[in-house]
Amino acid sequence: MNTPTLPLVAPMLATPGTLPPAAQDARWAYETKQDGQRVMAYLPGDGSVLLRARSGEDITGAYPELRPLGAALGATPAVLDGEVLALDELGRADFQLLQSRMGLAHAPARAARRAARVPVHLVLFDVPYLARPLVRFPYTRRRARLTELGLSGPHWSTPAAVTGHGAEALRATREHGLEGLVCKRLESVYEPGVRSRSWIKIRNMRSEDVIVGGWLPGRGHLTGLPGAVLVGQRAGGRLRYVGGVGTGWSEAERTELAGLLRAAASSRCPFDPAPRVAGAQWVVPRLVGEVSYRTRTRAGMLRQPSWRRLRPDLTAEESAADLPDDFG
Repeated sequence: MNTPTLPLVAPMLATPGTLPPAAQDARWAYETKQDGQRVMAYLPGDGSVLLRARSGEDITGAYPELRPLGAALGATPAVLDGEVLALDELGRADFQLLQSRMGLAHAPARAARRAARVPVHLVLFDVPYLARPLVRFPYTRRRARLTELGLSGPHWSTPAAVTGHGAEALRATREHGLEGLVCKRLESVYEPGVRSRSWIKIRNMRSEDVIVGGWLPGRGHLTGLPGAVLVGQRAGGRLRYVGGVGTGWSEAERTELAGLLRAAASSRCPFDPAPRVAGAQWVVPRLVGEVSYRTRTRAGMLRQPSWRRLRPDLTAEESAADLPDDFG
């Protein structure tokens, strides 16, 4: 049998945004946004599978448990679009767990050992090629073809999409602690490599109060201003470092914050234990701010934090920013 040569398909990308207007809700499908590694799976129809990352890199070797997917469609050649996830004990995607599996494409022995301890799961959500190119087909037809394939196995599945009811779908992702939602226009074609307005991603962000304990000087046009603030939260009677925040200010807010930080300058690090942050300038921990963030690492550090506002209405002692005593 001659194995067909499959076309190289760059993944279509979503644009950050908000829910479509309510009047257009029925024209959109909604899928859970997954916190994993984007993958294009190439099934030539000879029982093999080739996995490519968003960059085009061959990462097949990093995920040996996905090799059986190559035989799932028999002799039918296909290119499938999906996301590789590592799931926590509650069945939710945990990017920190997945990081232990990434980067092992050229270390098969290590990849096999990690697969036994941290297995991955591939969720499939599009099929831009199935015996012929489907990129010009509307989303609804591609989705129907993908569903008809019945791709469900020990390490892969095809989660359902919801048409309409976007507000309810977004609320459900928040209630279940999921990363967010992807909105896909029903009549949209597949645009390889394009960040398209036909796909809109909405990230669920959390917010909490933090105590500012230090800062890092900015560079270039930020010289003399804070490039980032170093923040913590109370745990077991100590101020524990939870990360650096370097985005979210307007120019005026950054200038105001610079004055407050200079006035609170201290030679002593307020965090216990002291973080290893080169160039840190410490302050008396009396400023309280609110930050938004995606989630926390297993060590309690904030992921993707962004500054929201100062909280002059709260003192560091009154702040509700308390962590469990066993934090870290």
